[in-house]
Amino acid sequence: MLSDEVAAAAANQVAIVALESTIITHGMPAPDNVETARRVEAAVRANGATPATIAVVDGVARIGLTDEELDRLGQPGPELVKIGNQNLAASLYLGQTGGTTVAVTMKLAALADIKIFATGGIGGVHRGAQNSFDISGDLEELARTPVAVVSAGFKSILDVAKTTEYLETLGVPIVGYQTTTLPSFYSIESPHEVSLQLDSPESIGAYLHTHWSLYPACGAVIANPIPQHAAIPTNRIEAAIAQACVHADAEGISGKELTPFLLQWLVDATDGESLEANKELVFNNAKVAALIAQHLTSPCESQN
Repeated sequence: MLSDEVAAAAANQVAIVALESTIITHGMPAPDNVETARRVEAAVRANGATPATIAVVDGVARIGLTDEELDRLGQPGPELVKIGNQNLAASLYLGQTGGTTVAVTMKLAALADIKIFATGGIGGVHRGAQNSFDISGDLEELARTPVAVVSAGFKSILDVAKTTEYLETLGVPIVGYQTTTLPSFYSIESPHEVSLQLDSPESIGAYLHTHWSLYPACGAVIANPIPQHAAIPTNRIEAAIAQACVHADAEGISGKELTPFLLQWLVDATDGESLEANKELVFNNAKVAALIAQHLTSPCESQN
């Protein structure tokens, strides 16, 4: 179901940017979660597009949320479900309420004909996946859903090398926005190269039209580095991640509990710096996605 704002934007061919909601329900503590969600929506509007925060509310897939719905998702509680591909149908059937992961947000955005989506970081291959087989469904969704995802790379807690290799196998391009190297979430750079560097929203819009003319069912990653003022040096954040992984192993934490544990550990280990960095990179991704979205409404326009 489209909100009134999103329905009006679609009817008038106004650019729309999809936004996920697990950052509200499971990604950040209250009240930072709702405050951040509102600021992200404001960043999209300030840059010429309409925000469409996606969630499931009382068993209905909502494309665009009211203020009341944002507040409801921001109140921690066991009734709020983290909704991935494996439980999306069950959540709709059971009338549940919860936040949608990157994969499900992509799926629902595509059903609403929204072509671009802004998030913080994308899931991927977890460290130690050769033993746990823990690989995010985000990667497979990127290979089968024609949505471009603007992110600050992959979450630093992942095995980024294996994640990029897996995406290459799936045929999903990683386009660097004003960067030749893949950003590593909290840090600007990594040792990994992007598939292509493009330096303007117009050029990315034109590239995406070409990409979808060849691969109409495949997504793309738009890798957008965290702003310089918010970045955390790679060696410092990597040391904290290594410590967090040791403690997670010691406590037997794995599966869907692992990512929240590691992220909270980093918040504590950096005295909140990682949380502030997370906010800043999401705002920046929303801005860039809004600018790109304006060049996706008309193929002819974005190629001139």
